[in-house]
Amino acid sequence: MYALYCSSKWAVEGLSKCVAKELPEELAIVSLDPGAVYTDMLALCLGDHHMASQFPSPQQWASKAATTVLGITTSDNGASLTIN
Repeated sequence: MYALYCSSKWAVEGLSKCVAKELPEELAIVSLDPGAVYTDMLALCLGDHHMASQFPSPQQWASKAATTVLGITTSDNGASLTIN
């Protein structure tokens, strides 16, 4: 299951890099990498809800991501941005 999850994340990064090469100069595409976020899946993988709860919630991550997205420029085109 972990391999499928990771490969789907990698596919998003690969697609973003390919699309970046095809976009007009005034547009940009980036992939946002969340790092570890507190979810039931993370708790299951760690085997410990308390340990998993030390990571940001999806809502906390989204707030940080929104700030990052607002600062994206065309020079970021094709980048993979880690938000943690």
